[in-house]
Amino acid sequence: MGSIQISSLGFRLTVDQCFPHHQALPNIELNGEEFMSKLLDRKWTLLRPDTEVHQITVSSTQGQNRGGSFSNVSFLNNKQPYLGNKMFEDNQGLSFYIVRDDLLHPFINGNKARKLDGLLPLIEDHGVTDVVTCGGCQSAHAAAVAVSCAERGLKSHLLLRGEKPEILTGYNLISTIYGNVTYVPRSFYAHREKMLQTHASIVAGNSGNVVYCNDIIDASMTTQTFECSNFVQMDAPRGTKSHSNKVVIVNEGAGDAIALLGLLRLVDYLSQDHLLGRKRAFNFVVDSGTGTTAVGLGLGALCLGLPWKITAVMLADKIDAYRKQERRLISECKRQFCFPLDSHELNGSHDGIVHWVDRCHPRKFGNILEGEIDACQQIAQQTGILVDPVYTLAAWEMATQITSAHEDANVVMLHTGGTLGMFGLAQRYKSYFGMLNNTIKS
Repeated sequence: MGSIQISSLGFRLTVDQCFPHHQALPNIELNGEEFMSKLLDRKWTLLRPDTEVHQITVSSTQGQNRGGSFSNVSFLNNKQPYLGNKMFEDNQGLSFYIVRDDLLHPFINGNKARKLDGLLPLIEDHGVTDVVTCGGCQSAHAAAVAVSCAERGLKSHLLLRGEKPEILTGYNLISTIYGNVTYVPRSFYAHREKMLQTHASIVAGNSGNVVYCNDIIDASMTTQTFECSNFVQMDAPRGTKSHSNKVVIVNEGAGDAIALLGLLRLVDYLSQDHLLGRKRAFNFVVDSGTGTTAVGLGLGALCLGLPWKITAVMLADKIDAYRKQERRLISECKRQFCFPLDSHELNGSHDGIVHWVDRCHPRKFGNILEGEIDACQQIAQQTGILVDPVYTLAAWEMATQITSAHEDANVVMLHTGGTLGMFGLAQRYKSYFGMLNNTIKS
């Protein structure tokens, strides 16, 4: 499947169509770039969208005896590569670029930080006091919500699937320190919507109330104006004489349309002329749990008319489920944010905006295979970059495979994080971690 290339000039709608309650601006048309600029004119969790971009050189090491997934290759990290117009002046052979979103926060995965980037300011501006969400025992999403809420003076309530582990570590430890954790039996957790509603009602109490993210988004879009990036307060702010709780429910993985805003902001940042620019074709590779990150990248590229292909490595489900998720998120975006996207253009190839691919070595989600811990060690020792075997190693493998097969592939890997996940895996796969070599032969 090739990349979808659509000029941003093909997207047009009026301000009144997009924000019917807005009175100050004239009835003017917006193209894709103008629409993106208006949509991104808001408050954010991250002070800046900036992220580092490194370049990974891939070299052949035929004949050398090394275990792991990359027995025949070695890697070298250039932390200050040529970008912008100079990207391909210094030909270093086979290489791919890596967007270091893993460096955004010490405890929050990069993709989780992006998903919460546009959500948390909305929550604050609507007077929310408590956030209820859920996830697995080692949920990176739950940990991200806990840390982000604590940093902003909000209380988080985390429903974690299964039993409390004997030793708290990784994301589970961070969730416990920063948030209020409740372990939920798997039979009850299977009915997530009811579980979240029940717990949120308990937190709200008799005098409080419960809202969903989509309710807040819909309310904010009727009060947003283009002159001011703030949103109208819908309730009394925290700390006033009103002490009732206002509880918001955030779905598992934050896999809703509001989560896409942070990814759109990232695409807008990376498309600047001094970074990746808007004219050169790139193949973005990302690991996909819920698929939200990949869809956000695809929508951003489409809206700005970028010749970028989004390759998403499927980890948790089959392609039909990911395509269904893609259609749902696009539909939500068009409804909530009046995205200027034409359905016929989106689905003209019947493949959508994301190229969904299987992992190089498919397996049941969450499992790791022999040699993958060694591969993570090799990457860390040769580049200083830590990847985890469940998520980001899958993206690294795909980026390496595409780069090795196509010299002019122009691959960019989005490093979504996952460092803390290694601690939980070390308990679960003691034999694999116990066999790590002290050194790697060059």
